[in-house]
Amino acid sequence: MAANCKKPQLRAAASRRLLSIVSVTVLGVLLLIFLLRTNSDFVEPPSNKVDNTFNPISDVPHFTAKSNLPKQNELSIKLEERNQLPPRNVDLFPNLAKDHIVIVLYVHNRPQYLKVVVESLSSVVGIKETLLIVSHDGYFEEMNKIVDGIKFCQVKQIYAPYSPHLFSAGFPGVSSNDCKDKDNATEKHCTGTPDQYGNHRSSKIVSLKHHWWWMMNTVWDGLEETRGHTGHILFIEEDHFILPNAYRNLQILTELKPKKCPDCYAANLAPSDVNSRGEGGSILIAERMGNVGYTFNWTVWRKIHRKARKFCFFDDYNWDITMWATVYPSFGAPVYTLRGPRTSAIHFGKCGLHQGQGDSGACIDNGVVGIRVEDSDKVANIKSEWNVRVFKHQQGYKAGFRGWGGWGDDRDRRLCLAFAQMYHLTNTASSGRVETS
Repeated sequence: MAANCKKPQLRAAASRRLLSIVSVTVLGVLLLIFLLRTNSDFVEPPSNKVDNTFNPISDVPHFTAKSNLPKQNELSIKLEERNQLPPRNVDLFPNLAKDHIVIVLYVHNRPQYLKVVVESLSSVVGIKETLLIVSHDGYFEEMNKIVDGIKFCQVKQIYAPYSPHLFSAGFPGVSSNDCKDKDNATEKHCTGTPDQYGNHRSSKIVSLKHHWWWMMNTVWDGLEETRGHTGHILFIEEDHFILPNAYRNLQILTELKPKKCPDCYAANLAPSDVNSRGEGGSILIAERMGNVGYTFNWTVWRKIHRKARKFCFFDDYNWDITMWATVYPSFGAPVYTLRGPRTSAIHFGKCGLHQGQGDSGACIDNGVVGIRVEDSDKVANIKSEWNVRVFKHQQGYKAGFRGWGGWGDDRDRRLCLAFAQMYHLTNTASSGRVETS
């Protein structure tokens, strides 16, 4: 009888032990999966088509590594702190549209231009549905005041904390011992590595490429507001006049892109030829990616980011020529963008990099831009039933172009690579995220 009583007790104890073992095993498996996910690298689909379903949040550790960045001064530190401030006008526009396209406006120091762009943006249909990020190359009070006056949408200002314009007594700015022009570093006992044409760096010139690359890394991988953004982001510059139908047209293009042009990497508001207003007619255009009003998603950014070494070591101070001549060709297939037959953005700039400062209207005819907005520019004018015409073998910068120079200093190249690594927990060059050759 006693033996019969013990059998259920033994079976119950065995069941409890088995349950404990199973629970521990399940927990171990879950822990292993978690560790594998947090330490694995993103593997790109073996296709030229853009994957719009990948969730970037689990791939990018939100960590800033500053070991390879220059020592900051007080202004640089303050501006970096300001980058963490939330957007303004949230009280006026508390809710962003579900599928909104973030707009990034990158600016230098041309206040006359910025006033025109801001005015054009204020008339864009749908602008209140999205977030506008203004990225400054340094800090210029007049530029800052113009953006402070924006009341037509949520707006956030960010400042490149390592802009050469912020450093008056050392790299990334000008150092007293820097080589100049075509100085021989050995004879002059100066610091610097010349470009392929024998010229040493100009801090004002290299800032253009530094700013663009810092901005891209910060917007896609650093900012709280955008690092988990799975949709498209539109990039425009301070000399791009944006027509009222631009945002609605862009929404249509990004929706049509996977269906009409699955091999297209981006959508553009304007033709790659900045002097063209479009062909007209009832057809969509797939062509080489332009630099006026271009938009792409996070998956395309990952492809670009992996080519950081190509971008950072190509001897040309222009970011766009660098992309056309070395980054895009390395993708292994033509980099097409989809656009409409009529432009929705117009390049009006007459001055070059960092010109046009001050109150004079020298860079704009009579201080104004004479762009006529037609009735057709005020409403979306792209149709989903249109076919796509592909422009192949277009003229422009391609693989094999040597570059215009201005980007030969080893310090600039190292800073550029540091920007590619600054929001990643592990060194991107050794983790497989960035090509090293």
